[in-house]
Amino acid sequence: MDHTFHVPVLGLGYSIDTPLKIARYGISSVLSIVDDDFIERMRKYHSNKLDEPYTEIEKKSTDSRARRITAYLDLLQAGITKQLIELKKQEFLIGNDICRYFELLPEKSVLAIDYKKMLASTNLRKKQNLQSILKANIVQGSIDVNIMAKVDKMNYLGKVYLGDENTDALAALRGFANSKLQSSVIMSAGMNPRLYSYMENFTCFMPDSFGIMQKKLILKVSDFRSALIQAKFLAKKAIWVSEFRIESGLNCGGHAFATDGFLLGPILEEFKLRRKEMYTELLSIYKNAIEVKNLCANDFPIQRVTAQGGIGTAAENKFLLEYYELDATGWGSPFLLVPEVTNVDQETLTQLAGARNDDYYLSDASPLGVLFNNFKPATAETQRLKRIAEGRPGSPCTKKFLCSNTEFTVAPICTASRKYQQLKIAQLDTLGLVKDAYEKAYDVITEKICLCEGLCSSTYLKLKIALKKETNAVAICPGPNLAYFSRVYSLDEMVGHIYGKTDLLAEIKRPHIFIKELELYIAYLQKDVQLQLAHLTEKKIRYFEKFKAQLLSGITYYKQLITGQSLNEHSEIAGSTPGSTLPDGFQLSLDMLIGYELQVQSILIIQGD
Repeated sequence: MDHTFHVPVLGLGYSIDTPLKIARYGISSVLSIVDDDFIERMRKYHSNKLDEPYTEIEKKSTDSRARRITAYLDLLQAGITKQLIELKKQEFLIGNDICRYFELLPEKSVLAIDYKKMLASTNLRKKQNLQSILKANIVQGSIDVNIMAKVDKMNYLGKVYLGDENTDALAALRGFANSKLQSSVIMSAGMNPRLYSYMENFTCFMPDSFGIMQKKLILKVSDFRSALIQAKFLAKKAIWVSEFRIESGLNCGGHAFATDGFLLGPILEEFKLRRKEMYTELLSIYKNAIEVKNLCANDFPIQRVTAQGGIGTAAENKFLLEYYELDATGWGSPFLLVPEVTNVDQETLTQLAGARNDDYYLSDASPLGVLFNNFKPATAETQRLKRIAEGRPGSPCTKKFLCSNTEFTVAPICTASRKYQQLKIAQLDTLGLVKDAYEKAYDVITEKICLCEGLCSSTYLKLKIALKKETNAVAICPGPNLAYFSRVYSLDEMVGHIYGKTDLLAEIKRPHIFIKELELYIAYLQKDVQLQLAHLTEKKIRYFEKFKAQLLSGITYYKQLITGQSLNEHSEIAGSTPGSTLPDGFQLSLDMLIGYELQVQSILIIQGD
């Protein structure tokens, strides 16, 4: 691949068909395979657009979830194959897709350089030879899929459990494994041993007789330790992790999995320092497992390290790639303002383009009980408040993908559902709380929103396929980084911005990626401490103190990067070599860091009366 970035998964619907829009240009992207009902509707829509036959896979048919996912992924591959065939037939005329393919590449790419040579050549034979070479090196971007490992609802036929192989995550994995794709599955949101073990059933994740894996595994991780634990578990089963995709805990879109104060810079530093050590350890475990299974393994399988979450400028992008020796970066939320790439309806697109910093906030809106990056002007939030005002909080629960609560019922229900919120509020009414405490508890209950419908609505609206019975309320989960992008962009503009060909934020005052994340973590800690002050336990105090210590350690790391000092011997990443030449993208103020250091130190964690 010549591109050094990918487009991560963007909710359920926003990147559901992104591969059809950018894979022909060699750009990789990720789609969610959580919602098979949504996927089936998208297959019907795109089958018509691509002039491909469509036969519905009914919900109640055998193994429908896996079969729907397989059929949709195969349709995407068929569509992109057609696109590439047509692209390669084109003449090298400015404005054609074949020219756009090479113009989108980073300027230092060998193919981009050869393309410019071809355009400048006046020798017909040389020009034709270069054109043949260029066409031979065109490759599609990867069609990768994302599975939230712990979103793994058990499924029933009536009251009969359909078995572990038919839980949501395992059926989704089977759908991907049975597809014709040669790409990767990204596992996110924590470790699911049952799901990881299930991968052993599919030879496509293991090397064939030539040592090649038809399908690969990527782990989305937030720290080195958890990455190593998960990868070792998988290596023992002869499953190789082909990429660790490091994501900022808070400076990202979608669900936010806050670390215990570990900041992105120190995390990347540890991966940089211990990458070879980890590779050697995993390779030894993996080869033993391969030998037991009598498989033929590649002696040196590729293992990439990438990062995503809050990257906003070409300088930052270059710094992360060069200083931390990453293989690529992920750019997600900014592409929500690129209609050529993602599915955002016109109203929401206009809202995003004109949004301010305080329109983006970290919420408890997700039924999963995980922090969720939210957008205040979104119509799903307007709908939520309207329902509360009408005395009918909560949402109808039609899809049931996030049903996990059994507090009041035998069968799990969703905490965003009207049924759950009515039951919980009825319980709240019996507690005899004072007004202030009651209102706070009420707000916690009713903050949840339906993500199953809300994260698909924008796609239905944009494609004009919404049904009359469906809500038009849109939920969207951009990261806070999107606040600095203030209009609608073309694909060429955004890719040019990533590679430094142009600067879309030239007039925008924006904090460095590391500073923004640090600000988010300080605010997160301060809020959490305030919420817990009245009921602090010794365990919680130890947690907060550890969190503070990690933040201070991270600030020390950034200060030492600036000053070139040796890292403190007590640091988690002792042995680093800060002070080596830093790319232009690292622009932090020592005075600013000292200010944040004092702010963290001033956070008091004391038990109340």
